[in-house]
Amino acid sequence: MNDEPKSALELAMARLKKQDADAGVIEHPLTNDQKNEIGEIRKTYAAKLAQEEILYQSKLAGSVDFEQRQTMDEHYRRDVERLNHERDRKVEKIRNA
Repeated sequence: MNDEPKSALELAMARLKKQDADAGVIEHPLTNDQKNEIGEIRKTYAAKLAQEEILYQSKLAGSVDFEQRQTMDEHYRRDVERLNHERDRKVEKIRNA
């Protein structure tokens, strides 16, 4: 081992790795195929989120009614949350494969 002092980040990471080892968590590095699949999923969902944002902004610009705007806000937040959840679920499925 080298005698150089460790940064707080390095110390925290070492502690977390020790906790994982004590808990029996095994580290599985991702394959290149898994990395590529995850990248594609993230790109796809980034495009879907951008599309939702554009549609939301265009609808919002055409609306003057306060209640209608609130309804649109709720729908937009729900759709963004759904898309993020779908993306995270798919990525996690690939990581665990």
